[in-house]
Amino acid sequence: VATPAIAAAGVLALAAGTKYILDRPSRAYDNNVGEEYDAWTEEGVLEYYWGEHIHLGYYTDEERAKGYKKKDFIEAKKDFVYEMLKWSECEEKPARILDCGCGIGGTSRLLAKNFPDSKVTGITLSPNQVKRGTELAKEQNLPNVEFKVMNALEMEFEDNTFDLVWACESGEHMPDKKKYVESMTRVLKPGGSIVIATWCQREEGNSPFTEDDKENLRFLYEEWAHPYFVSKEEYVRLMEGTGSLEKVKTEDWVKETIDSWRHSIWVGVWDPWIVVFKGPGIWYKTVREIVTLERMHRAFDRGLMEYGMMKGKKKAIDVKED
Repeated sequence: VATPAIAAAGVLALAAGTKYILDRPSRAYDNNVGEEYDAWTEEGVLEYYWGEHIHLGYYTDEERAKGYKKKDFIEAKKDFVYEMLKWSECEEKPARILDCGCGIGGTSRLLAKNFPDSKVTGITLSPNQVKRGTELAKEQNLPNVEFKVMNALEMEFEDNTFDLVWACESGEHMPDKKKYVESMTRVLKPGGSIVIATWCQREEGNSPFTEDDKENLRFLYEEWAHPYFVSKEEYVRLMEGTGSLEKVKTEDWVKETIDSWRHSIWVGVWDPWIVVFKGPGIWYKTVREIVTLERMHRAFDRGLMEYGMMKGKKKAIDVKED
């Protein structure tokens, strides 16, 4: 009789210990974003499952009604780029495009294909991402796209360089959101468009975060090297605060993107072999990723997090006559 009780106690203790470990974030921000993405790129698991686009996908109401798992996960990401481009209201043929926080360059290459007469530049902190992005551009015969290792807060470009500044899921990693917005605005040409997509925490307003909210946010900050999130309303304030942007608008695309979190888990369930063959270190890391993906889903589902879409135009320079 004692043996089953001891076994049950052992299982409970193991479960409690596992939960304790997985509930403790392991990759807090410490100027380590480039190193983290170097590691993810070298491992190859993220690219295997997510394809060339390291961002969430887009699901229409009809697709969600049929079941998100019926949609191709990688195609959903491409659809997001097309929807973001449409929403940006940028000019018909932007000559120079900046992809600020480009990952391995999936969006940069898609924009280069969409605008063959444009020059697209992608920047990232990760040398491995630049290497991989350049390889894929060469394979796809895209001479109008280039990738550079560059800090988005210390960009080396001249003022008023780009017709379109594009930032998709890079703001999460920025330790200074104000400087991030100001830097992108500086390199944007007068009359040009800026469009930002980023995970945001809700605006507190008259509903302060509970202790549970704060604990959940802390985990989401510290598991994937995020210094902090801000609200989409704060992004609007930052954009308007530059004094250079007009027609600033925001939307919440949680409904269109939330299925990506669990869809990401399912693609691994359907095809686990790359992880299986990578060995115990990747097994552990993958389990942590699954836990974080589910916690992200729940945070967005209950309104703690929002998917912020922001856009604006840079004001034209006034030319005064003598």
